[in-house]
Amino acid sequence: MFDNTFEKPQKPEKQLNVLGTNLEVCGTDPMTGFYRDGCCNTGNDDAGTHTVCVIVTDEFLKFSKSKGNDLSTPIPQYGFAGLKAGDAWCLVALRWEEARMAGAAPRIKITATNIKTLEYVDLASLKEHQIDLN
Repeated sequence: MFDNTFEKPQKPEKQLNVLGTNLEVCGTDPMTGFYRDGCCNTGNDDAGTHTVCVIVTDEFLKFSKSKGNDLSTPIPQYGFAGLKAGDAWCLVALRWEEARMAGAAPRIKITATNIKTLEYVDLASLKEHQIDLN
């Protein structure tokens, strides 16, 4: 018998942020994260490494769209309403670095940015772009 059930990727256990403490929630409205759990958790099935918790800006959305990744246009069939300035979102680490090099990097919530990001971006650059949300 043919079984075509879809197995949802399993979220890894508790992860750390770039400061070495527990990874905090990035955002839940819209729900973000590779695992759509509000956190920038990552695992072997996350080929893009969606680990940088950003606060989206209009400038970044334009930059991302110019690179072929339109994050502002809704895609209802995937339950994606599109992002707007001020939304928190788990961004691909290399996309954030590309935006930083182009002067279009959005600010980040450092305590919600996964330690895995440090394989692609240096901590000093992340700290230069952190925002205090408290």
